[in-house]
Amino acid sequence: MQQIACTVQGPFHLVHPESFTENLLAFQDVLRRHNVQGHVYFGKKANKAGAWLREIAQLDGRVDVASVPEFVHALGNGLRGDAIGVTGAAKSNDLLWLAARHHAIVAIDALDELERAIEIARRSTPLKILLRVLPPMSQDSRFGLTERDLGLALARCVEANPNIVMEGFSFHLDGYAVGPRAALAHALIQKCLDARAMGLRASAISIGGGIACSFVSEQDWSAFTDSCSPELFHANKSFPHFYPFFQSPSGAKMLDAILDSASDEKTLAARLRSHQIELFLEPGRALLDGAGISAFPVQGYKQNQDYGIVTVAGLSMSMSAQWVNSEFLPSPRLIQMGPERPQELTRAAIGGSSCMEYDILTWRKVSFEARPRYGDLILYPNTAGYQMDKNESSFHQLPLPPKVVVSRRQERFVWRIEQ
Repeated sequence: MQQIACTVQGPFHLVHPESFTENLLAFQDVLRRHNVQGHVYFGKKANKAGAWLREIAQLDGRVDVASVPEFVHALGNGLRGDAIGVTGAAKSNDLLWLAARHHAIVAIDALDELERAIEIARRSTPLKILLRVLPPMSQDSRFGLTERDLGLALARCVEANPNIVMEGFSFHLDGYAVGPRAALAHALIQKCLDARAMGLRASAISIGGGIACSFVSEQDWSAFTDSCSPELFHANKSFPHFYPFFQSPSGAKMLDAILDSASDEKTLAARLRSHQIELFLEPGRALLDGAGISAFPVQGYKQNQDYGIVTVAGLSMSMSAQWVNSEFLPSPRLIQMGPERPQELTRAAIGGSSCMEYDILTWRKVSFEARPRYGDLILYPNTAGYQMDKNESSFHQLPLPPKVVVSRRQERFVWRIEQ
């Protein structure tokens, strides 16, 4: 760590592809144990590193993208086009054309998008699509086809055959609950059967993302929520909500619970098997769980009433929870550098190095075993999923923190800066 800090001379992110691989294999193993055909698509928006894509390419995984640059990045890191899924609202013609040329699958979100896709496929290559359904419990969502539009879309898919290959349906739900995902997947099985009766392939359902993660223990989460008040935070800051940093079931166990959920006394897994329907899912954060750390060099410390303020090199844009008016609750760790110092418990908030009052990485008055000083490192655990780079900015013309890929070779760790 000290060697990396000396080389970078600023904030940096550590990424660990082997942890990502373990998570992906766990999801794939759940599908295998349930004897359900399907694919795990990594939601690429959760982290921009190419290192994850190399792992996916070696493990028969897939990736979910929403832009031409993301698509090209996936191709450049070894993914075949048929291992790429394209989601997002109102996709550009260039993205639709690229998907058709490379045999990717596209989630169609609106009737006008479907018409553009039909025309592009007619002039290029047949395009595989899923029809994205507006969830019954999320009628205010701007994503997905209403029941009326879904009927019109199915009719157009029949007319556009063979240029359009309607592979099935998709959805995405807010929140992290098992029940609503299982219920909607059960309902879409019947829609697949109805679409097949119209002559369409309809052999897949994507349940989207929103796979839960746990960052802290249940005990620590309960203790925090029970005692949370403005006095715990710098400037008596209050927050409207927090990400649920403890959840159960999470990760691959949540997929297991979804597949075990029953309707009409049959589990989702059993119904998928009996109707030969594949299950797709698009986890981002859950595949990155435990796969990254963010490091910020300490630039200064000052005492502020009964607690201190640590200023680090870098910006809170590299800790994205703050930019959705929340707080990243796993506690940062102080790595002491240089000569020994008195070990005295110190409470402090952590700010970035910009001139903005709200540039705060941690509003909580967290405890450190010693007073931070210039040259130390502040480490944030488990930041690979959305925290690292979702909102990063080169404000003040500061360079973006590099990503340092860490891997094990025999009995030691080696590292490289990702280009």
